[in-house]
Amino acid sequence: MASDDELVTGEAVGLDLRPAPFVLRLLGALIDYVAYVLGLVGLVIVISLANDRGLIDGATSQAFLVAAVAIAFIVAPTAIETATRGRSLGKVIIGARVIRLDGGSIGFRHALTRALVGLLEVVGTTGGLAVIVGLLTSRSQRLGDLLAGTYALNERLPRESGVVYAVPPALAGWAMQADVARLPDSLARRMASFLRQAAKMTPESRIRVAIALATEASPYVAPLPATDPETFVVAVQAVRRDRELRALQSERAGLARLGPALDGAPVGFPRR
Repeated sequence: MASDDELVTGEAVGLDLRPAPFVLRLLGALIDYVAYVLGLVGLVIVISLANDRGLIDGATSQAFLVAAVAIAFIVAPTAIETATRGRSLGKVIIGARVIRLDGGSIGFRHALTRALVGLLEVVGTTGGLAVIVGLLTSRSQRLGDLLAGTYALNERLPRESGVVYAVPPALAGWAMQADVARLPDSLARRMASFLRQAAKMTPESRIRVAIALATEASPYVAPLPATDPETFVVAVQAVRRDRELRALQSERAGLARLGPALDGAPVGFPRR
């Protein structure tokens, strides 16, 4: 079963896509709109100078001011997110990218929808509506995201530790026949995080977390080994890691064997 942060593709491959936290999204939006406001101020200054020097009349300057607002808060965000496939100044700084709900890159329609609604929920309400909606959604989506079918993806994953666990010798026989393929990626990630931090935890917390993780993982493991919860977590993680490594090695070996056939030219075909 896929979790809320796990996208299952048509090939039944689980992709673990983590939404950007609400605080980071708020910071990114603040940076973006400060940049847009500065751009608007620049346009207003240019229009005012042109009006003062008699280059344009009052009615024209008013029309240009309306156009400047549209450029700053609609045209610019739409063009930037479309050209960069969901990134902007604020999102580059916080390490996020706007993507579709199916995990694909956004297009012009998604960027335009977000910008148009953003004019209401961010500019019109000074960000109040966007904050309220973001707090009420599991992926910190604002109203523009909900209407466009998008959310912000966190592209900066935590750096992995160098801690490596092996299957305990007492469970070597079990490891040869154990089925752990159905274990969700999100749960496996939490189990790996627990193992990295276990040495820093108090004994009581360590036992409590190990029991909770073992209980959650038990339905995805068969047969269940007769061991304590923490050893169970270590064994399941080690088996899963070793099998994934062997699968990658087998895939690379297969591609290496096919290399000559894929790179070579047909018999008699002229080489150029």
